[in-house]
Amino acid sequence: MELTVWGIITAIVVGLIVGALGRLVVPGRQNMPIWLHLLIGVGAALLGTVLARAMGIATETAGVDWAELLVQVVVAAIAVALVAGVGGRRRVTR
Repeated sequence: MELTVWGIITAIVVGLIVGALGRLVVPGRQNMPIWLHLLIGVGAALLGTVLARAMGIATETAGVDWAELLVQVVVAAIAVALVAGVGGRRRVTR
């Protein structure tokens, strides 16, 4: 189970995109800064790469490995949605 440079680069790009989209999709004012959304997206996409490689989905192809990309997107989207949902429910009472 070896991470390639291309896998890491795509995980970072996918994570940044999914993190930004997660910020836009969650309605209302959010308690989390945008950089935290992006960081969660990148971390989850890297986890998606590791999971894809562990499951044997990721293969060495000449082009884009769509299965690995799909796993990255799904894991990152779930992570951003969970963290944004949990963070959005907290209310500060005064």
